[in-house]
This record gives sequence, C-alpha cells and structure tokens, in this order.
Amino acid sequence: MIESIPGAEVYLVGGAVRDRLLGCAVKDRDYVVVGATPEQMQAQGFQPVGKDFPVFLHPVTKEEYALARTERKTAPGYTGFAFHAAPDVTLKQDLARRDLTINALAQTADGDIIDPFGGLADLEARVLRHVSPAFIEDPVRILRLARFAARLAEFGFQVAPETLHLMQCMVDDGEVDALVPERVWNELVGALGTAHPAHFFMVLRECGALARLLPEVDRLWGVPQPPRWHPEIDTGVHVMLVLEMAAQLSPAPEVRFAALCHDLGKGTTPNAMLPRHHGHEERGVELISALCHRLRIPQRFAELARLVARYHGKIHKVTELRTTTILDLLQGVDVFRRPQRLEQLLLVCEADCRGRTGYANHPYPQTAHWQALAQACQAVDASAIARATLEKSAIPNAIRQARLAALRAVVKS
Repeated sequence: MIESIPGAEVYLVGGAVRDRLLGCAVKDRDYVVVGATPEQMQAQGFQPVGKDFPVFLHPVTKEEYALARTERKTAPGYTGFAFHAAPDVTLKQDLARRDLTINALAQTADGDIIDPFGGLADLEARVLRHVSPAFIEDPVRILRLARFAARLAEFGFQVAPETLHLMQCMVDDGEVDALVPERVWNELVGALGTAHPAHFFMVLRECGALARLLPEVDRLWGVPQPPRWHPEIDTGVHVMLVLEMAAQLSPAPEVRFAALCHDLGKGTTPNAMLPRHHGHEERGVELISALCHRLRIPQRFAELARLVARYHGKIHKVTELRTTTILDLLQGVDVFRRPQRLEQLLLVCEADCRGRTGYANHPYPQTAHWQALAQACQAVDASAIARATLEKSAIPNAIRQARLAALRAVVKS
C-alpha cells in the first residue's frame, strides 16, 4: 500500500512495478515522493538515511521513500554526479535519470501505471533499452544491465542494439576502467545468484567490458579443446555451459564462481600445445589468485576456486588414481576438518562433466565414489591410533597408513 503524505504525490517505482508486471515475486518496494521537502518527511515520522540525496525510511514498514531528484554528471567515473532534490522536481524528471525503460515505470495509489519512456512496450517485447543518452554517464549501468540480462533470461530479454552500441562506446572511452573492485564484485556475485548467470558474462563480452574487467575469462573464447572430450570445442563456450549447469546443481555462489574459473589456465596454453592443455590446472590456480586479489574477492570464493582448478582433472579420473594420490587429494581439500569443501568441489566437477554439448544428462558416478572414499578415511579413528602409538613422531605416518588401508578396502570392493 502506498503511503499518503499531505501535500505530496507518492509513487511506487522501479523494480517493484517491473516485477509485478512480469508476474515475479516483489521483494523490495521503493517509492518516489514528489512535491515534499525533507522537513515535511521528518514531520510525518520518516527517518532520513540518505547521504548524497534525501532518502527516508517509513516509520513502520522501513521501506525507502526518496524525494524526486535529478542528477548531473560532474566528473568521470560512477561517483562523479551532483544531485538536485526539490519540491519542483517532477516524476518524469526523476524517472528520466534511471537506467532502463523497464525500470522507469511508476504506479499510483490507484494502480495506474505511468510510463513516460516506453517501458511497457519494452516489457512486452522483452527488450533491455536505455532511457536516455545519459546512460553513458555511469559505467555501473553496464554491470547492472548485464545482471538484469541474467536475471531476466528466463523471460527471453535481449539488449537493444542501440543500447549495446552505447555500452561499447563506454568501454572504448575507458569508463569501465573507473569501476572500483568492490563494485565489480558486488554486481558479479549478484549475477552469480541468478538462474542463468552465463548471460551476465555474455553481455559483458558482447560490449567489450569482459576483456577489461575479467580478461582471464574473456581470453577463453577461441581457445580449442580436443573434440573427443569437448564436442563444443571452444573453451569459452564450455565454461558458460559449465556455469549454467552449476547454477542448476547448486545455489551456492562459491560453487558457481569456481565453475566460472575452473579452466582459466587454458587461456594461457601455448599455441604449439593446442588443442591439448597439459598443466592448465596449476596455471589456473595462479590466475585465480591474481583475479581474486585484483577484485578483492572473499577468501571462501578464492579457496574453493583454486581447489577446483587444481584437482578437477583428478576428480574426474578417480578410478585411475593410486590410493596415495587419493589420500593426498583428500588432505589437500582439508576433508577431515571441512567436509563440505569436498561436496562443493564435486558439484563443480559434475557441472564440468555435464557442461559439454550433448552431456547435460550424463551421469557422474565419480561423486558417489569420492564420497565413499572420504567416508572410509573419516571413519579411521585418528585419536585411538595416536594413543596406541608409542613414538609421537610416528603418529602421522600411522594415521596415514590406516587411512590408506581404508582406501584400499574401498577400491577393491
């Protein structure tokens, strides 16, 4: 319900209107207030929270009510804006500063839709289109549009050609270079949480932003793989298939990020070696470390991604491994202290197997095999062995030998 404010007009705006029209669940509601001052809002009990422009929280619902405002570009980058909020700013002026036409919709208390920029038509046509040429003033809009493309992929939305052209111009002009790592990561991890995260990276690649923001991922396109194992051949295509499969298998953003990064090493394979990629696992580990450092990615994402890059080849070939190699891998994953890591690693490896042309429904028996091996090792009573071993220096080897015996029993069964 839209709150009534004496002497002012209040509208529901943006995503809440868009999502309702699409038939999606509405999670957050934002409102624009036209014709009011900050003093009037506070007199009604609204709590001010905005630093750069007047935003208020409803005293009961805590939903955001912002005074209608305009913005003006004052410096390069996404922070170089001056805002103007006053009672004479109209609803149309406020909606004009928004990024996409489908987000520049407003709804009255009576349920009427106000659509000054053709957002309803673009919703119907499934088009992501900029509201005005001012789109080019904020490079964050490239990331936001790509995230919307991922979120709305199930509805068939496509980027309007003229909007894509603006995005390409922004990249050419160096606007994306002004984005700080935290902002890039926030949009990226938000896209990973969508049902079809690959669309985020495909849109960034199409406008040229992927090469500037994630060159380690961008360079995977055009890199061939052996057709025997990869009917899709192109490594970039494969990684997108793996990411989409990971999104089907797990909601965890760490799993999806690891799927995105699992084959980064193939982007640095010497041409003379192609289409084989010997040593890509360790090269990938180094690239992931550099990427995570550059974008200041949380440690839990970086750790899982590195483990997947290092071990996914061995995970696939579990039946060919020696018991010593199996135990070394389980210890490398830290399965005895953090068993959930192995489960996440196995999900990414399953996505890697099934993220190939024609393999979407392929079984992945390696998961059950690794789980049985891990359970056998975890069943070894390390404390009892430690108590029964007289020489303290011999304890680690005694525990290792017991775990190897447990693994051999599983392998022979």
